[in-house]
Amino acid sequence: MIIYYKRAIKDILDHRFLSVVTIATIAIAILIASAFALFFINANAIVNSWKQGIRIMVYLKPNSSEKNVADIKSKIEGMKGVNNVRFISNKEALERLKNQMKRQSSLLDDLQENPLPDAFEVQLTDNFQNQDKVEKLATRLESLSQVDEVEYGQVWLGRFTNILNLFRLTGYAMGALFFMATVLIVANTIRLVLYSRREEVEIMRLVGATDGFIRAPFYMEGLIQGALGGIIGLGALFVLFIFISSNVDKGLTSSLFAIRFLSWKAFLGILICSMFIGWMGCFLSLKQFLKQ
Repeated sequence: MIIYYKRAIKDILDHRFLSVVTIATIAIAILIASAFALFFINANAIVNSWKQGIRIMVYLKPNSSEKNVADIKSKIEGMKGVNNVRFISNKEALERLKNQMKRQSSLLDDLQENPLPDAFEVQLTDNFQNQDKVEKLATRLESLSQVDEVEYGQVWLGRFTNILNLFRLTGYAMGALFFMATVLIVANTIRLVLYSRREEVEIMRLVGATDGFIRAPFYMEGLIQGALGGIIGLGALFVLFIFISSNVDKGLTSSLFAIRFLSWKAFLGILICSMFIGWMGCFLSLKQFLKQ
């Protein structure tokens, strides 16, 4: 094993330019693929945190009597998936709006009548934090008498989910493209090294060296190049992550979500994939060369 490792290091040093090109290509591919993975992780965290805090707002028609309000509240509390129901009068809603507007609250002082409706704030159970279930519950709420409108941010969630799915498909396509391109570049690099050592390989065959003995140092070389490319790519991603996260408004991230880097499991998984790319390039090149 140590002999193979030494031979692999010697080949890398003897063919510095080809090795640098291979390692740089792997690093760029890993950087782009891991950047997409990092985006998906944080985007999914945003969606999940939003879903966990889903609250359905049920707006009532004007001039609903106290009896109707009590009946509607009782019906909502009896629905599956409802954890808590809180009535918000139009007066309380107006006070909330004034507090949110703060300096512009004086604009609301001249209102002749309150334009806001009475509403119920419906909090869901943990096992009901699902878009399909929320939509079904919203449909049931809309069918109640005296209910004018039901709102839970469905438009925003749908658009964000569609955009996320588009980025996910793009990420898969880019990952597959860079995987194939990188494997081919590694294979061509190893093929050039093999042709420069073809006489040595032929002599090794004449003296009885097995194909496994010939392949081993090249496989080791591919693994080393893949590991170096993966480490460089992930290191570049970490630097970009620190730069971007340090320039994002801390108040925004703390109130909505926390930007996080790849976990150690994801880090190791990407590094293993990078080493596999290097090995695969060697495998394809050696398979074709040794048949000749």
